[in-house]
Amino acid sequence: QVQLEESGGGLVQTGGSLRLSCAASGRTFSRLVMGWFRQAPGKEREFVATISWAGGSTSYADSVKGRFTISRDNAKNMMYLQMNSLKPEDTAIYSCAARDLLRNEYEYWGQGTQVTVSS
Repeated sequence: QVQLEESGGGLVQTGGSLRLSCAASGRTFSRLVMGWFRQAPGKEREFVATISWAGGSTSYADSVKGRFTISRDNAKNMMYLQMNSLKPEDTAIYSCAARDLLRNEYEYWGQGTQVTVSS
């Protein structure tokens, strides 16, 4: 089992920045592919970014490409999402997720942290 806990959400003005953190515990963090997802009110959950187990490969949704940066520190069992140039449409609950590197589906999810971008 893996336990995930997000932090770092909050209220920010358009154009501002936030850094989300995800702390993982329960099993070998370095074997996990990690990702960030978000869900806005009344909308489906959507993919934001993912990072490979060693951190050498990342992928982003087109809507955040060039503004958000995903990273991880396997020594600290931590993952991060640096969000710059935030827009009101980035307002959502952001959740971190994890899956074993041999699996295709995300198995573990955090509770989420609220990000609100005011116009």
